Amino acid sequence: MWYMHDGWGWWMVFGGIWMLLFWIAIIWLVVWGIRSVVGHREPKTGTPERRDPLEIAKERYAKGQISKEEFDQIKKDIS
Repeated sequence: MWYMHDGWGWWMVFGGIWMLLFWIAIIWLVVWGIRSVVGHREPKTGTPERRDPLEIAKERYAKGQISKEEFDQIKKDIS
């Protein structure tokens, strides 16, 4: 009547799997495309954080990299 056992049973299973994989790939490509166009921003691991210039000058003065006069000039220029 419906010819269900004519040898196509397993091929239909594989066809369904391929169709599922096809649609998963299409959806993934759409999401990837939208994220790259919108510019999804994730924090990068190597990106230094923004620091206050006065804090940097204090740190450099504490390490002895700049003199008191240079530190005072930097502080005066920043303020």
